[in-house]
Amino acid sequence: MNDRREQDPRSGTVTPEQRVLGAEGTAEDEAVVFVCVTCDVPLTGPLTRLPAVPELPAYELWGDQEPGPLPPTVPSGRYAIETEPYGAPLVVSEVRVVPMPRYTMFVEEHGQCLVSRGPRGNIVVNPDDAHGLEYHHASPACCGATPTGGLNQRCACGTLVATLSSDCSVPYELHLSPDHVRAVSP
Repeated sequence: MNDRREQDPRSGTVTPEQRVLGAEGTAEDEAVVFVCVTCDVPLTGPLTRLPAVPELPAYELWGDQEPGPLPPTVPSGRYAIETEPYGAPLVVSEVRVVPMPRYTMFVEEHGQCLVSRGPRGNIVVNPDDAHGLEYHHASPACCGATPTGGLNQRCACGTLVATLSSDCSVPYELHLSPDHVRAVSP
C-alpha cells in the first residue's frame, strides 16, 4: 500500500481501520458488506458501523436450561472496530489482568494469567450476520468456540478470515480479520 492517504501520518504505517475502510474512510451511517480479500465472496450482508464495541449485554445464567451462547455483543446489522488486542497469541502476564476485552480471567496450566497479544482492528459483528463461513478448528470449550486459538473460521475458498467466540462462558461475537476481509459498498 503505497498510497500515503492510507498511512498513519505519525508512523507512516497503515492503521487497521484504514486497511478495512480504505483511504476515504466510511461514515458511521453508510452500510458496507465485508468480503474475503482472496476471492471477493461476501461474508456478511450490509452492516452499519457503531462508534465502539458495545459492553456485554445483561443476561441471566441458564438455570435449568442447557448452556448456550450468551446474547450477541453487537446488534444485528451493525459492526464495530475492536481497538484492543484480541485472540491468539496469548502470553503470560506478570499481573492479573483480563486477557482481552469482554473476556473473563484466563490462566494457563500452571496458574499464570494470560493476556492477548493478538491483532488490533478486528471488525466485530454479530455471528448471525455472517454467512458462508466454516469452522477450521475450535479451541477446547464445553459448547462452542473460544478466541484463544486464533482464527477459526474460513471462507469457502479456504482462507482463514475470522475468529468466532461462541462458547457459553465467552462473549458471543465474530471478529473479522482486517488483514483477510475488506469493506465494499452493497
